[in-house]
Amino acid sequence: MTDKKPMGKTIAIANQKGGVGKTTTAINLAASLAMNGKSVLLIDADPQANATSGLGVEPKQMTSSIYECLVDDYPMQSAAVPTCVEGLNIVGSRIDLVGAEVELVTKEQRETVLRRAVAGVKDQYDYVLIDCSPSLGLITVNALTAADSVIIPVQAEYFALEGISKLLNTVRIIKSKLNQGLRIEGFLLTMYDARLRLANQIYEELKSHFGDMVFNTVIPRNIKLSEAPSHGLPAILYDPSSRGATSHMQLAKEMIAKDRGTR
Repeated sequence: MTDKKPMGKTIAIANQKGGVGKTTTAINLAASLAMNGKSVLLIDADPQANATSGLGVEPKQMTSSIYECLVDDYPMQSAAVPTCVEGLNIVGSRIDLVGAEVELVTKEQRETVLRRAVAGVKDQYDYVLIDCSPSLGLITVNALTAADSVIIPVQAEYFALEGISKLLNTVRIIKSKLNQGLRIEGFLLTMYDARLRLANQIYEELKSHFGDMVFNTVIPRNIKLSEAPSHGLPAILYDPSSRGATSHMQLAKEMIAKDRGTR
């Protein structure tokens, strides 16, 4: 008798500070996990829909999106579409997601709508990643309530650690009231430039504050990472040998190895 496939792990990628590389991480980590033979679903929970277009999916051509899943209880598996990466599906986003925030307010158990939607697909994927918007609104609260863990991208710059305490406080509240199992998957240093003393100081500061919760992998500043989304491709397909592509591949391997040790 074969063992039943374990339920997939749901990971929110969140930081209410904009411009820290959240969507870049979501796209490229999802693609790298898929390239490592994992089945992956990426949920674009940001009205800007950058993860959707960054994987070559045209929001206007989608028949359904995360909006319908949240507001109309549309089944998530029906909303999932394949991407340019084998093994990676996406539930895309559109600008109308902005309205979902308001419409969810009157919904019963409004904080757990996404968790219920994800429950229907969790056993079909190894990983479900949620790209959150740069805010701590109701949709991000839904994402954190649906998640097993959260990756917090931190930009290697002066004000990087500002705002982390606000996010950690939100995580604490959600853990105590809505999702006891929520934990920090890891802090991920992004836009890292090894030549800058400041970047190294920030890495050391993160390590001294959060220890093992900081990923060993850091994501460098890399032009190919910035160019790839405009071609509708993750870096691993746009330029596989670029530092942006190889660092996300390393991050995927680090995560898989860690999961092997804990599952």
